[in-house]
Amino acid sequence: MTTLQQVEDFLALKRIAVVGVNRDAKGFGNVMWQEFRQRRYDAIPVNREVSEIDGQRCYASVKDIQPPVEGVLIMTSKKETDQIVRDCADAGIKHVWFYGGMAPGSATDTSVALATEKGISAVKGLCPYMFMPGTPAFHAPHRIFKKLTRRYPR
Repeated sequence: MTTLQQVEDFLALKRIAVVGVNRDAKGFGNVMWQEFRQRRYDAIPVNREVSEIDGQRCYASVKDIQPPVEGVLIMTSKKETDQIVRDCADAGIKHVWFYGGMAPGSATDTSVALATEKGISAVKGLCPYMFMPGTPAFHAPHRIFKKLTRRYPR
């Protein structure tokens, strides 16, 4: 299970990639990427199908980003997650966050096991909004639900 320390360590990073950003401004990958940017993170968009988003270069893989990022927020479908973790390991990235909201999210058993095997700290099945200060109140029920179901990090 994810610990609160892992969450805090990830959010303390300054340069992260958001994998799963696309041109849909209302897509949640974009929403999270923009949120990290507004909070003064050096947030890098990653999507192998897009070369630029909102005037910023978009990378096909986390392995292509130079200088490298410190962590990766994975906002993709589960079918892509294992390869993304392999790419993170190849790039020397030590922190990943497998996005998860009320639904299970992007993590798979194999991707989490691979991250562990490669020495990558993995936050699994949580939404960053639950831990960011000043988050809109409508995210509170999500946090409460996780606490009630004992899936909130300690």
